[in-house]
Amino acid sequence: MSRPAGREARRLTRWWRRRSLRTRLTVIAATAIAVSVFAAFQVASELLDWELRDTTENQLRADSRVLATNAQRAGLAQVQLPPYPGSGRLVRVILPDGSTRTPAGQPALPPVSEHAGRVAQGASADLMESNDSEEGYLIYTLRAGDGAVQVARVADDSPINRFGFGMLLIGLFCVAGGALVGRTVARTGLAPIDRLTAAAVRVAHTRDLDADIPDEGGGEIRRLIQSINDMLAALRNSRRAQQLLAEDAAHELKTPLTSLRLNVELLIRLDRRGTLDSALPAESRTRLLNDLGAQVAELSTLSAELTDLARGDVSDENTELLDLADVVVAAATRARSRVPDIEVALEVTSVWVSGRPAALQRAVLNLIDNAGKWSPADQPVQVRLRAEGASAVLEVDDAGPGIDAADVPRVFDRFYRADSARALPGSGLGLSIVQRVVDAHGGRATVARSARGGALLRVDLPAAAPPDPIARLTAGEDTAVR
Repeated sequence: MSRPAGREARRLTRWWRRRSLRTRLTVIAATAIAVSVFAAFQVASELLDWELRDTTENQLRADSRVLATNAQRAGLAQVQLPPYPGSGRLVRVILPDGSTRTPAGQPALPPVSEHAGRVAQGASADLMESNDSEEGYLIYTLRAGDGAVQVARVADDSPINRFGFGMLLIGLFCVAGGALVGRTVARTGLAPIDRLTAAAVRVAHTRDLDADIPDEGGGEIRRLIQSINDMLAALRNSRRAQQLLAEDAAHELKTPLTSLRLNVELLIRLDRRGTLDSALPAESRTRLLNDLGAQVAELSTLSAELTDLARGDVSDENTELLDLADVVVAAATRARSRVPDIEVALEVTSVWVSGRPAALQRAVLNLIDNAGKWSPADQPVQVRLRAEGASAVLEVDDAGPGIDAADVPRVFDRFYRADSARALPGSGLGLSIVQRVVDAHGGRATVARSARGGALLRVDLPAAAPPDPIARLTAGEDTAVR
């Protein structure tokens, strides 16, 4: 295809894509009907032409047999040839010497063809041939006596022409009717989509996600409406979650920010007056600076947890096959480095899971941090990991006061803090992040009372088949207690 032709094709494609669906359906319906009518016309014309030709040939054969019988009875030279009536068949007698006889007043026929001459000489019994002259004769030659007789008719295309004209009119009517019907069907069939579009535009303009689109129609239309309503419901939930997150974040940030601002303003005011050293002895100044550091650290932790929570399940981290025991040990090491006073007692065995290492480590770290806040200084946080059926079971318990029964249903809620935990550092997001990570891995997080009287937080994750024995040996897997 040349470049101009290619550009024309692309231009036509772009034009077609810019047309509305109604226009496309109308054009397609009209085109389909036009093609059908054309195909029907071609087939019907061929059938009609074949039928007319067959009828004409049969008539020529019948007339030739009558003329040949008369010629054999009276002789070719003496057989009577009635004058030409002005229309209808044409006849001719071919004498043995090659000369011809025709009725008086009859138009001249084309010269006797070579094949017809051989019939007159006895080479064959008969011959049906078409003449390519301007008149277009159909000539039948039949052997008679020592010569032959010929009967001819002018090939008449008028029935075909009349039929074609009639089919053209019918075709135009059908195309116009098809376009109208296609337009009507398209308008009726697309009416639900028009209403759906109007509803979607209304939602986009008003930003009212609470207005569900009425369910109507059937089949694909109903599924489309249901899908859009599901999308609106997801958007509503997302917006509510964002509003809740913003409100909760503003509430949780208010207290540490207010305390931090008051302490900083106090230091600035005393410094401007030049009474910082006299108004704040070294011990008070150290305590104030420590408070400022703790508040900044609390804000940093809260900001990180808010960011992690706002991301939801979106993560660039790939899922991989890993030994959960390695994740637990790494999380315990991080917990000890962050809070040197915390004591963690590990009792873990190798259990393989399919998950995101960083997310799982963050969840385990939050569990250990939460338990560390409640455990007495002389009581370690106990972390146990084992395989139980088709699950990897992680338990973290402390020797603290435990969780009240009224608080158990809300332990994993965002920003929820029991009354007994109000004086302790934290944002109330740690266990919510644990819940989200566990849910994303198809697991379950529960809370109960431990044997030591404190809280027992349990996480069940689907276990995975371990890698082949060589890889397991390389990874140092064993069933011993670490």
